Amino acid sequence: MTDTTKLYAELNRARAELTGPGGQFEIVEQEVLGHQLRCFKNAPPSVREFWLSTAMFGERDYIVYEGERLTYAEAHRQAGALAAWLFEQGVAPGDRVAIAMRNYPEWLTAYWACVSCGIAVVGMNAWWTGEEMEYALKDSAPKAMICDKERLAAYRAVQDPAVPILLVGVRLPDYAADVTPWADVVAGAGTMPQVTVDPDMDACIFYTSGTTGFPKGAQLTHRGCIANLMNMLFSGASSALAMERAKGELPPEVPPVPVVLLTTPLFHVTANNCGAYLTSAAGGTIVLMYRWDAGAALKLIAAEKISSMSGVPVMSRELINHPDFATTDTSTLTGLSGGGAQVPPDLVLKIDEKVATARPTTGYGMTETCGIITSVSGDFFVARPDTAGPYMPSFDARVVDDDGNDVPPGTVGELWVKGSPVIKGYINRPDATAQTITDGWLHTGDVARIDSDKFVYIVDRKKDLVIRGGENVSCTEVEACVYRHPAVAECCVFGVPDERLGEEIGVAVVVKPGSTCDETELQKHCLEHMSKHKVPRYVWFEGEALPRNASGKFLRRELRDRLSAGVAG
Repeated sequence: MTDTTKLYAELNRARAELTGPGGQFEIVEQEVLGHQLRCFKNAPPSVREFWLSTAMFGERDYIVYEGERLTYAEAHRQAGALAAWLFEQGVAPGDRVAIAMRNYPEWLTAYWACVSCGIAVVGMNAWWTGEEMEYALKDSAPKAMICDKERLAAYRAVQDPAVPILLVGVRLPDYAADVTPWADVVAGAGTMPQVTVDPDMDACIFYTSGTTGFPKGAQLTHRGCIANLMNMLFSGASSALAMERAKGELPPEVPPVPVVLLTTPLFHVTANNCGAYLTSAAGGTIVLMYRWDAGAALKLIAAEKISSMSGVPVMSRELINHPDFATTDTSTLTGLSGGGAQVPPDLVLKIDEKVATARPTTGYGMTETCGIITSVSGDFFVARPDTAGPYMPSFDARVVDDDGNDVPPGTVGELWVKGSPVIKGYINRPDATAQTITDGWLHTGDVARIDSDKFVYIVDRKKDLVIRGGENVSCTEVEACVYRHPAVAECCVFGVPDERLGEEIGVAVVVKPGSTCDETELQKHCLEHMSKHKVPRYVWFEGEALPRNASGKFLRRELRDRLSAGVAG
């Protein structure tokens, strides 16, 4: 038996023991919303119990942001005061509260306040224009919104007086009469209301770009969010046990307290459901940044003794390629993770080679699974750098053909998963829910294969999405915006390979006879209606009709391959 074979044999053994009867992560079948699903027997019943349990970390630093430090005790005090205030204003369990701000400490304390008393959080994308914000607010109908200066300005541009929303302002230079200052809310003496939270209540609504126009509000349940946390804890525990048995690497008697640099937006599952939950469970410290900058991140790693950084793959690449990397003390780093997009195999090996103390790690997942589907790190990742890792124990997984039939083991097809982390559905979109979830099986839209060790390999993407720097962008949504330009007769949007962001957005355009339009004009038009990250970087004007298949659909892949061939990634 080779060292690698032994390593994976021990991982399979550890996974079976930990999830078997009496195991720390014992899996049982339970009926959930009409489906038999794999659930963790020992999981907390809701996010409320989980958050309240972290009060034991007391005066430890919880959140660090630009010189500000918030302890667990203070975060719990603020969360309790906000929850009590919301109840006083008539916001009740089952209602929704929108959070619209960049990664400030208030984002997290507001989140824990709401979910701990049965109020669902609506995560508002901080990059949205007023038009996009207006859609989400009408769709989710929150009773209140907690927002910063930029998001308040965007809301004011589309505010509907006939639909009043209770406003709480964060870090504003001044406060209008209809905006309650955050400081006033959390200065109150209120404590967390006593409520019982059903595991299948919505914990949050996170919007995700799909293949159809407007984004969809995914309903992440308490059960799903907790299952995701348990999956991450299981991944670490099973890997450590396997390494101990295969290589004699004993874990420390007292686990180190993690200090994690969160670099991606908290309105996504990568930072919120994965980074924040896992760090909070260990009583660790979360370090936030105003905006991503590799040089600033290196300074924070040295100053705060960061143990791991959570972000999209491009951030790890920029970090290790930064001119200050070699002269910065990164000795506290034990892990560099990449999520939101596939980690290129070369980056896996570069992290392992260039960062003496840190190991590469990744998780593949979706908003629709409350976080990760797979996870892999360290020796397991280095040995198979093209994998996304084994799928987690709270999932069943299958690979199917275009008709939904299982394909032979090891064969490529669309990955479907079923389990307790899968979302309840999309609010107000029964059609989209039915198209995405069949008898409890979530269609991931990713083309994959699964090996005999349950390791998943993502081969391609079936859905019409561009993943730009970890942000999903719907081709259909961008096309709808481009078509609003009066000169456009036809357009087709696709991903263009990009070394830094993974993909950039490109569009092929046919202009109406007698009309004119250039790249700058079209980009300016898009910027008026969409977030900047959705605006096409590359525009090709075609002199004839775009190619279509027999069904009349544009040949998106053919256009992508032909037009992007000359673009330097």
